[in-house]
Amino acid sequence: MDLNTNFKLNQQVVYPSQGVGKIVDIFEKVFNGETLLHYKIYLEVSDMIVIVPVSRAEGLGIRAIVSAEEAQKAIDLLGEGFEPITSDWKLRYQMNLDLLKKGSIADIAVIVRCLYNRSKIKELPILERKLYDNAKKLLEDEISFAMGIPVKEAESLLHEKLEPPGLAHETKRIIDSIDDDDEVFDDDADDSSDEENDDSDEKPMTDSVDDDEEDDDSDDGFED
Repeated sequence: MDLNTNFKLNQQVVYPSQGVGKIVDIFEKVFNGETLLHYKIYLEVSDMIVIVPVSRAEGLGIRAIVSAEEAQKAIDLLGEGFEPITSDWKLRYQMNLDLLKKGSIADIAVIVRCLYNRSKIKELPILERKLYDNAKKLLEDEISFAMGIPVKEAESLLHEKLEPPGLAHETKRIIDSIDDDDEVFDDDADDSSDEENDDSDEKPMTDSVDDDEEDDDSDDGFED
């Protein structure tokens, strides 16, 4: 069988919203009388297998892990200046969710930077907290693979860029200047947050996944 594919067996790849996975098999599968090549991708973080047609992989945003240089650029992006963050958490959530679905490492870094700085001023609503935890885990995992370092070391690199000494007060001043109407949008989320009092710092990655492609049994199946 001629495996004319963009990704090779045992290659590490990134599946947007799902995380880093490994191609454990490339095989033929008959669907509607047509024989198509498929990738079988193991996602360690969720302990799941994803079956994806080779012809649809690019459209789903599946990509190779970035180089160490690109990973460093994403880390540096966390410490760069940014425009004031909107106080409408619902709009903020949708904008960041769209970035997560695009799935580039730079997009994920922007989400982490935005929500980390926002959380320093006010506790994030539940949905945003889950989105932040998901994006942060995705970023740490890809940086770990790209740079060949432990995940804990990648986590430390992120934190050093997000909160360098002496800059916390400046970030607060920037966000406070547009925070007058925030209570109007956060009341409902804050009430919900009181009902879910979880002391842990990290939430399960799969909680925040919102990938419409997974509803298509013919294109993107999951196997336990």
